[in-house]
Amino acid sequence: MRSFLLLCLVTTCTWSFAQDGTPLKMKMDFESYDPPSPLKTGEHVLTRAKFPFIDIHNHQGNMSTSDLKGLIADMDKLNMMIMVNLSGRGFRASSDHFEKSIENIKNRFPNRFILFTNVDFADIDNPEWASRTTSQLEADVRLGAKGLKIYKSLGMFSRDKSGKIIPVDDPRIDPVWKKCGELGIPVLIHSADPRQFWQPIDSLNERWLELKLFPGRRHDKDTVSWEKVIAQQHNLFRRHPKTSFINAHLGWFGSDLGKLGQLMDELPNMYTEIGAVIAELGRQPRAARAFLTKYQDRVLFGKDSWQPAEYATYFRVLETEDEYFPYHKRYHAFWRMYGIGLPDDILKKIYYKNALKLMPGVDKSAFPK
Repeated sequence: MRSFLLLCLVTTCTWSFAQDGTPLKMKMDFESYDPPSPLKTGEHVLTRAKFPFIDIHNHQGNMSTSDLKGLIADMDKLNMMIMVNLSGRGFRASSDHFEKSIENIKNRFPNRFILFTNVDFADIDNPEWASRTTSQLEADVRLGAKGLKIYKSLGMFSRDKSGKIIPVDDPRIDPVWKKCGELGIPVLIHSADPRQFWQPIDSLNERWLELKLFPGRRHDKDTVSWEKVIAQQHNLFRRHPKTSFINAHLGWFGSDLGKLGQLMDELPNMYTEIGAVIAELGRQPRAARAFLTKYQDRVLFGKDSWQPAEYATYFRVLETEDEYFPYHKRYHAFWRMYGIGLPDDILKKIYYKNALKLMPGVDKSAFPK
């Protein structure tokens, strides 16, 4: 009897252990798993920046015809004093759109919008290309352009007549960079894309979800490497020390601020902006605060895509000390954000002072001193 009871006890314990210790036969994909956090901390959801700001990185395609009133209404809600439209010409060969956009802005809201111009590399083999392009640049600046925007197509997609990809540091473009320095206008340049876009789309790729949803962004089969494009960009900065360059998207070194800091130290003519990379700063608040403090005179506010509701994430990361809050696009960042809590003097530099310093002839009266 005693042996029977012992056997029953062992059998029961074994059955209970198996029942409790065996994983449930349930599966959930990565896209579905997004539980709300039970964490209770202070929340400061900001829909308006503490100070009026300049968005150095925006794109608008209809400034030649829009009455701009809708844009102004949204800007006022955000406390955006000036929007910089980097797509002044875009990829248009004609000057008509740029000239009409300048005229429309002057007639409606001359102190609220700024245009950068763009150049076309399609005819770069023509011996007259450089002189024609620099003349166009001078004319656009006379009309009101405050800078030059270079798209990522340079170094990745733009080709010359031989079919070769035009390098970012192609010497045929040197007269353009030199002319920008002479005119005193900055060059905002976007080179490459996030490094993960060149990596295999697998479980080790942090941008897996984005690449799954937007396969057109993948570069893992490209003939030009990420490292090559980035090296060309840095060579360009070194070769033209008298020209100010704004390296878009933290130069794609938001996840390696140590490396970005080394570049800032080496290249005093290189500035940067935070468009589309606030998620990188928001996951490393102490390192980000140290970086933004050290390089506070050379970092500008930018957003890139015009989605007014998304600016709240930027304000909250920069201004508050909130903890563990979600980013606005899970395919960009499935991790949580932390506020950096920058002091007012640094916020003012990032929000507007650094941009005013780089762009000539901008009315400063609407901004605090």
